[in-house]
This record gives sequence, structure tokens and C-alpha cells, in this order.
Amino acid sequence: MRHLIDVMDLSVGEIEELIALATDIQAHPEDYREVCRYRKLATLFFEPSTRTRLSFEAAMLDLGGSTLGFSEASSSSASKGESVSDTVAVVGGYADIIAMRHPQEGAPLVAAMRSSVPVINAGDGGHNHPTQTLTDLFTVYRKKGGFSGLTVGLCGDLKFGRTVHSLIAAMSRYAGVRFVLISPVELRLPDYVREQYLDATGVAYSEVTSLDAAIGSLDILYMTRVQRERFFSEEEYLRLRDCYILTPEKLREARADLSVLHPLPRVNEIATAVDDDPRACYFEQARLGKFIRMALIMKLLGVSK
Repeated sequence: MRHLIDVMDLSVGEIEELIALATDIQAHPEDYREVCRYRKLATLFFEPSTRTRLSFEAAMLDLGGSTLGFSEASSSSASKGESVSDTVAVVGGYADIIAMRHPQEGAPLVAAMRSSVPVINAGDGGHNHPTQTLTDLFTVYRKKGGFSGLTVGLCGDLKFGRTVHSLIAAMSRYAGVRFVLISPVELRLPDYVREQYLDATGVAYSEVTSLDAAIGSLDILYMTRVQRERFFSEEEYLRLRDCYILTPEKLREARADLSVLHPLPRVNEIATAVDDDPRACYFEQARLGKFIRMALIMKLLGVSK
């Protein structure tokens, strides 16, 4: 039995296999409509989500399976004090695979240690979000045809952004990748991420505070929102939330083949006027998430077409 807690649980080869499978699923969905017939996915979301939860559910339904679960902690026995490990021990008797989101870092790992079925981490606090990273990688692959030699700008909340941490970890394994880390000083990338995935591996990177100065050098621009739920101080959140807003004017300085990604939800860090720009890929990115999650479910359940 295999779980996915961290994107680094997957080798480069396994990620390439998932991308190849997701590509085939997207091209030939009719070939996969019954591969998970009679299988059930439990979505245990102790924290609100739209795209991740619904894309997991859509993925399982499109594979011919079914879903059950809850969308917030208050609608589960967690509101009565039940532990994560007890919840998972029970749900493992009802479902064949579990996708779990939790605000506490490490909770999905605790769940995996107790679970009798595969557990997929659908986000744990500011720590990991491996299926979003698989979505990001799939999107980059579809747009650029590979990963080596790309210059990737990561902009906004790099301190609390779990999607940023996971993407850096995954892409640091490809040759010639360079990161441009764009954030205010208060939201800089945590030291442990920088040391473990950049400094230790010799990956080239720079840290800047100006999006305008960096945008012209980028192949990928990965925007993130400043996350109100990660701040202890409302005053600090309000001060930093509008640090970077991508507008059509800023995009005039960017390359014609730039790809703009965002894990969503967007607040106001990308102006809606950008949506019609052919370089805006974030809604396509969300759609691609279903196919890569279909591939992952198949891999963890050991099924094929």
C-alpha cells in the first residue's frame, strides 16, 4: 500500500509516468470511465476547499467510482473531539482511498500511519500540497514540453504558501532550473525550504522585492495570494495583501511565451483584465488538476485501463 504525503515521495520517473497517464486520460477519457467501478474515494476536508475537493470528486466519478466525505471539520466528529487517526481508522472501512485536507501540519502523515487504505495529502497547513504540485507540473509540461532550463518566478506569499514550497522541492530535481523569489521581506521563503531544496542542491535562485524588475526574465510566473488564514495579526495581513498585483501593464514587459500560473483562489493579486491574455493559464491549470488526480488515484489503487 502506498500513500502520497509529500510530492518528494514520488521519484522523477514516477512523476513522468503520472504526467503521461494524465495526458492519455485527457486525450481518451472514454477509455477510463469504468476503471474504478465499485471503488470509493473519501474526501476528508477539515479545512475549506473548492478546487481540490471538487476535482478529486470529479476525478473519481470520471473513473467510474463514487465518493463520500465531508467538506468542513464542523460537519464531522472532529467537532466532538475525535482524533484524526480514529476518523481515518473508521473511514478506511468505508472507502478504498482517502484524500485529506487538514489545517494542522503533519495530520495526513498521522492519518497514513493509521489508515488501512491509501491516503493522499490534499494540503496540510503551510506544509505540503502534493497534488497541487502535480497539477502545476502537468501544466508546465503542457505549456513548455518539459522542465529543464526554465526560469520560474514565484511571487507573493512565499512564507506560508505550501504550493510554493512543494513546487520548489519538485522542480529543484530538474537540470538548469532557476528560481526568482519575489516577495516582501516579511513573506520571504522559509530558511528550511531554501536550505534543503536550493542551497543543498546548488539550484540557482535570486530573491527580489520587485515584480516589475523580474518579469521580463521569466518563463513561468507563479502568483500566490497572501493568505489571511495563516496570519495571527489582521493588521499585518491588511498591510501585505496588496503587495503584488499583476496587471496588463506589467505583462507588457514579459515574454510573449510567458505562462502565468496561480493555484487559486485568486483575491486581487491578478487583475481580471489579465484573464483574456493568452499567457494566463490558471483556469486551464485548474482543469488539468482533474486529470492528474485521476492518474494518481489509479496509481495508488493499482488499477489500469
